[in-house]
Amino acid sequence: MQTDLEIANSVALAPIARVAARAGIPDEALEPYGRHKAKIDVTQLPAGERLGRLVLVTAINPTPAGEGKTTTSIGLADALNRTGRKTMLALREPSLGPCFGTKGGATGGGHAQVAPMADINLHFTGDFHAVTSAHNLLAAMIDNHLYWGNALDIDTRRISWRRVLDMNDRALREVTVGLGGVANGYPRSSGFDITVASEVMACLCLAEDIGDLRARLGRIIIGETRDRRPVTAAELKADGAMAALLAEAIKPNLVQTLEGNPAFIHGGPFANIAHGCNSVIATKAALTLADYVVTEAGFGADLGAEKFFDIKCRQAGLQPAAAVIVATARALKMNGGVAKGDLAREDAAAVARGAVNLQRHIENVQAFGVPVVVAINLFPTDSDAELAAIEAACAAHGVTAIRCRHWAEGGAGATALADAVAALAEVPSAFAPLYDETPSLADKIERVATRLYRAARVDFAPGVAAQLKRWEAAGFGHLPVCMAKTQYSFSADPALLGAPTGHVLPVREVRLAAGAGFVVAICGEVMTMPGLPRVPAAEAITLDGEGGVTGLF
Repeated sequence: MQTDLEIANSVALAPIARVAARAGIPDEALEPYGRHKAKIDVTQLPAGERLGRLVLVTAINPTPAGEGKTTTSIGLADALNRTGRKTMLALREPSLGPCFGTKGGATGGGHAQVAPMADINLHFTGDFHAVTSAHNLLAAMIDNHLYWGNALDIDTRRISWRRVLDMNDRALREVTVGLGGVANGYPRSSGFDITVASEVMACLCLAEDIGDLRARLGRIIIGETRDRRPVTAAELKADGAMAALLAEAIKPNLVQTLEGNPAFIHGGPFANIAHGCNSVIATKAALTLADYVVTEAGFGADLGAEKFFDIKCRQAGLQPAAAVIVATARALKMNGGVAKGDLAREDAAAVARGAVNLQRHIENVQAFGVPVVVAINLFPTDSDAELAAIEAACAAHGVTAIRCRHWAEGGAGATALADAVAALAEVPSAFAPLYDETPSLADKIERVATRLYRAARVDFAPGVAAQLKRWEAAGFGHLPVCMAKTQYSFSADPALLGAPTGHVLPVREVRLAAGAGFVVAICGEVMTMPGLPRVPAAEAITLDGEGGVTGLF
């Protein structure tokens, strides 16, 4: 069986100018980065009346068995195009951390991929490096300000701005900076997060244009003074230089699927520790160019979809037309208690038990007023009885489940899904966020926890509730919340699979992302700097004799 990389390398890609022309992008908006990728200057796009239908692809809680959310997004877009519906993809960029860690490549799979696969996974057009540089420039300017007299009277004990790196490196979670004597500044405790958790990444992905991006960067709060007054990046005069570093990164990246269809890939916040959606700029540009725009939001619907609805759609004024929830028989068997090593054995009863996870996600997405269809991403080991168990579980909630073969067949294997999505999108959705601006920050956290996760209550660590009240008093109470928790469970316990109820959600820390426009609630033991696994994917990635990348799966 061919690997994903081998399949990708076997396809002759179209010149990027031809892909752009197919999407209706004029030459003056195209800034090629080699033969098969380009930046798009959205200010040069035609100002038309078109407003496409926005389709979200989300999933059940991820398991080691795999679900294929990105693969399904790509297969659906190819299928919509095959059936005569002009469609664009709007996806996130992969982070180097997972590529070298557990996941490997993140550009789809089989015959449902975006390409050039190796380029997209490794460096791409440099957007993540630009975000890392802009973030760390602000960190450097904070310590430089302290060194040269601290005119703003920043309290070094209350500096919240950490550094970032686009790599999984647990050794950098907690560090001490400024050691080595007077010439190196003042020693203080700090740490690193992964770049995809950076507030700069969130600002880039939520900004409407470069002016809005600079304004957001200026509103970033880096800490407090000794009298507890917030200090912003604008007060440190860092926002202009940060925006300059991001002037190219804010432009969406254009690539293509293996079937030659256009795809914007731009921005990459994780959904377990950030807001998990591609950029507003890319999504809105796609909506002006196509009749349908297929986007995805990271991990399960309890994280990515909730943040897509409550943060991205709220801030950008987007109206989702339909949602696809991706599930596999293998993953539902794991939710039903089957060990990974036994997944090849038929067990329809385990699928039925595990389907409570899928049903919970269906209920949650429907609670936002968005119509739902389920895509069953087929594996060769699936039996008719197992697939029938999924279909029955969906039917019990009034939802259609469609068997999809896009991994093996490309868009041709997802035409039934495309037709179902188009039918749902014909009827205007009754979309509404889970909450409005009026509840307190603590109440918003509790609404997500109790209504979507089905927790009995939220347990705020000492000082967290008081901190939320201080932010409300400072004028930030209207902001939505961004939940940071394990992606593997509705609870904060990654081992608690299925559809648990009555659990307690522990919130150990909260962070104010004033520039991005939300408050992060860090739950349980989730880390904002992941670590590498015992056997990282990096061990298999290398170059062949001709200098080509191998080992990305």
